[in-house]
Amino acid sequence: MTANSNRFSTYTSTSVATGPDEKKDDQKKDMWSSMLDSVASGKRLPEKNMLVLGGSVDSQREFLEALSSNSQRRSLDRQNNLPPIANSFALGYTYYDVLDADQEDILARVSLYLLSSPAPSFASLIKPLLTPQSIPNTLIVVLLDWSQPWAWMRQLRDWLLLLRNVLLSLSPECKEAMEEVISSWRERGRTGGSVNLDGTGAVATDGDVALPLGPGEWEDALGLPLCVVCQNSEKIDYLEKTQGWKEEQFDLVLQYLRTALLRHGASLIYTAPTMMTPLQSLAHASLGIHSLLKRSPLKHNVIDRDKIVVPPNWDSWGKIRVLRDGFDVESISEGWSIDINQPSPTGRSQAINNVGEGEVFETNSTPEPEGSAVAMYEEQVQDRSLDALQLAQGNKDTNKLEVPSVDTQAFLGNQLGRLEQQKKDDEKTIKENSFAQVATDDIISDHIGPVQFNMGGIQVDADDMVQRLKDRQAYGQSPEPLALDDEADGEPAPQVDTDTLAKFFGNLMNRKPGSGGPIGKT
Repeated sequence: MTANSNRFSTYTSTSVATGPDEKKDDQKKDMWSSMLDSVASGKRLPEKNMLVLGGSVDSQREFLEALSSNSQRRSLDRQNNLPPIANSFALGYTYYDVLDADQEDILARVSLYLLSSPAPSFASLIKPLLTPQSIPNTLIVVLLDWSQPWAWMRQLRDWLLLLRNVLLSLSPECKEAMEEVISSWRERGRTGGSVNLDGTGAVATDGDVALPLGPGEWEDALGLPLCVVCQNSEKIDYLEKTQGWKEEQFDLVLQYLRTALLRHGASLIYTAPTMMTPLQSLAHASLGIHSLLKRSPLKHNVIDRDKIVVPPNWDSWGKIRVLRDGFDVESISEGWSIDINQPSPTGRSQAINNVGEGEVFETNSTPEPEGSAVAMYEEQVQDRSLDALQLAQGNKDTNKLEVPSVDTQAFLGNQLGRLEQQKKDDEKTIKENSFAQVATDDIISDHIGPVQFNMGGIQVDADDMVQRLKDRQAYGQSPEPLALDDEADGEPAPQVDTDTLAKFFGNLMNRKPGSGGPIGKT
């Protein structure tokens, strides 16, 4: 580029002729310059930002894969490798390109900023991301997980309290930009014309009249569009099988979420790694990214418990009540307003959002304010796997796992009783087994009789011989009374001629049938 600039500069400085040919050359150069400039400006991709809050390292990666991949894209070699993601410490970052329906044109580049913990110290990391230029192109996403639905309202509240403190500390220019964003979102689909559930409602004209907001709608607008993603909805069946959840409880969770999100004009969606969901369409429409070739409008779904989709500007109190009778939507909405208007969460015990399945969720030990929606939710939606532990320690508060320690001597005394009982059971089992073995041996002896064999023409009973050998061995090892008496009288005891006995039994075993002669002759 430097060499080209130098040649152009040299040509213009040394050229003196102003004939027709030179003018044509200048026109051609201007034409090519304008074309190159237009191409270069066309290559500048629209920059979109997504602030992803909550979840673990793995769940954030799953969210990125769900956003940046689809069945057609996976077949392309150039898209097999996703950009690297850095989300192990503090504020993470990654990006991906949004392709059009033909998988050729790049519509926009989305930068994702990832944060797993709502600690107040991380507020300083979020604030620089929100500028008057980036606010119109930013979407906030809160990740929840079906492995711990009893903690959702608390997690959502902690994230919104953190965001609220950040947004209130922004400059007046940023607040003005946020007011414009929320004003445009609030009016989408409320002009009386056709309503597009992807956030692209009909444009208002002079003759259109905006519909009024319903109760509980947009009463606590954040200043940025919000989308709540409940991941791993396949665990709904697990909750039903292991903890006995019924349809009433799944509907109750959904009613609480919809009531809270209605105050912020937010959207809601359930996702699963093995299930196709309109997550891409919802997120991209919230960022203002639309396909140039194919428009796929979003459809709401509040019936299928694992495929819930609630687009922005669609829900209302009436629709929430229809889901399940007996739900006090007014009290929950007012209680949520109390929860999110608390003082700064600094110094409070924050929720742990990156716990995995089977781990324990740490809750806030500070008493909840009166009428809190979080308190009502946690009273009705509980982790039933903790019931046995709570009954053992006599504590009705299932949000705590504090187990009082047992006195050492009492514990040892209890264990001693168990050991003695186990010893008695073992002895009883051994005794029963020995009786069974003796009975079995007697039965076998009765059926097969004594074992005999012919040795040198003599019929020998094997059992009798074995018993005699045992008796002889025992007799040989024990001191004989006669020998002791002889030694006491001073006379030596007679020695047994073992060699002669050995020869005798040897000849007896080697003797052939019918042979004559004395037995003891060698």
